[in-house]
Formats: sequence, structure tokens, C-alpha cells
Amino acid sequence: MLDYVRLPVSSAQPHVGRPPKDDLATWTVTDDWPERVPVTSAEVDVFEAWFGDIFDELFGPCQ
Repeated sequence: MLDYVRLPVSSAQPHVGRPPKDDLATWTVTDDWPERVPVTSAEVDVFEAWFGDIFDELFGPCQ
């Protein structure tokens, strides 16, 4: 089981990387994906090959 709880960032920790060029607080996220996204059978095969065991844990085995 993975724990995704974020630990509080201490002010004593140095910031890794360069600061952002833009003020991220002013950004707007827009979802412009279509309602249905076409997926090929080859793409499904790749996901089943890599993540099949995780899918089985989450949703149960294929019938």
C-alpha cells in the first residue's frame, strides 16, 4: 500500500531546482479533451501487459 500523505515542508529545507518563470497562482487549467477519447486495441494490450496485476487487484480478474 502506498502512502500519499504529504509531509509539511520545513522552511529549513532548501528549494531544489530553479524558481518558476511565471507566477503559477495566475495559471488557469482548461480541460479541452473530448468526452470520449478513442483507444486502440494495441494501446489496451500495452496497459494490460504493464498494469494487469494492478488492475486485477483493483477490479478483480477478467471473466
